[in-house]
Amino acid sequence: MTSIIKLTPISGAHDESQLCYVLQVDEFRFLLDCGWDEKLSSSYMDDLKKVIHQIDAVLISYPDVYHIGALPYLVGRCGLQCPIYATIPVYKMGQMFMYDLYQSHHNSEEFTVFSLDDVDNSFEKVTQLKYSQSVTLKGKGKGLTITPLPAGHMIGGTIWKILKDGEEEIIYAVDYNHKKERHLNGCALESVSRPNILITDSFNAKYAQTRRRQRDEQLMTIIMNTLRNNGNVLVTVDTAGRVLELSHLLDQLWRTEESGLAAFSLALLNNVSYNVVEFAKSQVEWMSDKIMRLFEDNRNNPFQFKHLVLCHTLGELAKVPEPKVVLVSQPDLDCGYSRDLFIDWCGNPSNSVILTCRTTPGTLARMLIDNQNCGVIKLEVRKRVRLDGDELEEYLEKQKVIADEISESKTNGVDEGVGSESSESETEMDIETVPTGLIPQHDLLVDSQPKRKSGFFGKMKKSYPMFPFVEEKLKWDDLGEVIRPEDYMTDLITMDDDKVKLEKVIDEEYEENPNIPTKCISSTDNIDIRCSVTYIDFEGRSDGESIKKLISLMKPRQLILVHGTSESTQYLAEYCQSIGIAPENIYTPKRQEVVDATIVSHIYQVRLTDSLFSKLQFTKAKDYDLTWVDVEVSMETERKDLGWEGKLAADDQSMDTVPTLDTVTSTDQPGHTTVFINDPRLTEFKMVLIKAGIQAEFSGGVLYCNNVIAVKKNEAGNFFLEGCLCDDYYTVRDLLYEQFAIL
Repeated sequence: MTSIIKLTPISGAHDESQLCYVLQVDEFRFLLDCGWDEKLSSSYMDDLKKVIHQIDAVLISYPDVYHIGALPYLVGRCGLQCPIYATIPVYKMGQMFMYDLYQSHHNSEEFTVFSLDDVDNSFEKVTQLKYSQSVTLKGKGKGLTITPLPAGHMIGGTIWKILKDGEEEIIYAVDYNHKKERHLNGCALESVSRPNILITDSFNAKYAQTRRRQRDEQLMTIIMNTLRNNGNVLVTVDTAGRVLELSHLLDQLWRTEESGLAAFSLALLNNVSYNVVEFAKSQVEWMSDKIMRLFEDNRNNPFQFKHLVLCHTLGELAKVPEPKVVLVSQPDLDCGYSRDLFIDWCGNPSNSVILTCRTTPGTLARMLIDNQNCGVIKLEVRKRVRLDGDELEEYLEKQKVIADEISESKTNGVDEGVGSESSESETEMDIETVPTGLIPQHDLLVDSQPKRKSGFFGKMKKSYPMFPFVEEKLKWDDLGEVIRPEDYMTDLITMDDDKVKLEKVIDEEYEENPNIPTKCISSTDNIDIRCSVTYIDFEGRSDGESIKKLISLMKPRQLILVHGTSESTQYLAEYCQSIGIAPENIYTPKRQEVVDATIVSHIYQVRLTDSLFSKLQFTKAKDYDLTWVDVEVSMETERKDLGWEGKLAADDQSMDTVPTLDTVTSTDQPGHTTVFINDPRLTEFKMVLIKAGIQAEFSGGVLYCNNVIAVKKNEAGNFFLEGCLCDDYYTVRDLLYEQFAIL
């Protein structure tokens, strides 16, 4: 391998935390995923800020928080400006994940880590790709090509293939699933053979997964027993990833008459449930072959749910009749609707809670998985409540004072001319808010007052007829007055019109009654868990046996193991060594530990002084420029400006020791023998001779030129030229020299 390859785990090494790695290929640095944990820990972000200025591109594998959670913060608060690459579903569903995460925290606390504007700005920088769509990078990334491959697990999930100069292949594959599911195909790792470097996770290395049929039967049994006992079932799912598999499964069960579930209610509760389902309907081409066939043959969209009720608030969920099964987002139970419902329902022994994924250690869901017989636990109950009494009056007084100050500053700082223009714009804004049906339609503008002379700078306000309603300002184009079809529609009232009217009424009520100010309160309560709590694996990841088989099939030359406990990482590394997979090139780095995956040992990054570089004379050799230098080497420390918040980092990581090459000060420079660089073949040289008009033929491995000159090549790669000294000899010799870069 002729490139310098280094990997530095920022997070997700020897633990089950979020995934974030810096991959360096020569001078280009990739950020492989930028997840965040449920606690949004600041210590991890401090480590990431130190290297954020060096990142040249970001590759996102999945849309969930563990892979994309820190992206809004990095773009909005840390100034990340580099290109971001993701598949189309990861782009769409990733937005839903971040919207729901923000709203879940905002509903119960003063959340200021990032805003919805930060989410929008970060996803505007994403370049959307399709599977197997190769992108050739430019600038510092010249020679690099990135390609997304199917990974399973979630819709749009990606295995990234990074290719250097068409030869050196790096595969980044984490959290993949090789098995076909109801709505997704398996990963594409079976088509990958002998990559130079494989970066993969060991999360499930020691995990034995039960069969899908057993898991489905266990889920069905718990739901049936709970509903028949008039209990409710809380199923924790993510926002827009694995929820598609579970919602598709349950809706199909509800459609089956033999199940008898049609008499019960089924609901999906999160802040963006409607958008998630709509996006899923439009992304059928990213799903399994079975779903594609159903859609193509019968135009049957599996996400056109018949029994699943979409809810966005707890108030909407309360209208769904009980007993019911509720799929609710935020599987960690630390925030959002899942925590609220768990606190409300866990005290009833008739209810059931089903956890479908293992969240990071320290969350409430992980504690319930590890200790299912918890009994009474202490929980922090957070709520957002309306202000009332003295607090509300104090708040309104403050707002009134602020409004008076603003209005006073406007009246004092605005002259008459500007005031006339602003009043005219306000009048036009008022016209737009008036319903169209109430505006009188006129063909001509009528001046109700005689014309008056206007000032030199001032602009006279237009005069309109004096009626109770202000006349609409007519719009004109090159063909005359713009015709609005809705002005001529009289008795055509449809269901859509009724819906629009209803939305207008709601908006008017909202404007008349502005939001009552709120505050966040919290208290620590003792929660008695009496309901049944069960963990059923619907994570959609390959288990330990499958991971070992896939690695043995790929046979990577180098293996880097990340994201898993120390026990599982060490176990998988020992297994790969035992079967002879890259026995001397298996790396298990820890956080902030740099892995140098460069195979060729004599490759260095150096810095040339300006005086030396100006004297160099390069020789072209294929795609490379070569030269011979006699230099003095000195080790200098270079301090880099990190650029974040305009300050220099004081840590040691900003101090790089770089070998510096300078011209030899002595006048007596040592000489060197001539070096010929290239390894041309005799068959290639024959074509060169024929193009030059020289007859060339092979006989016994020797190339004869015009039956006068013989060209040979021994096993060591040395060329021999035999023949009499003539014009043909010198011509053939010159053509042979042209095939080399001579230094």
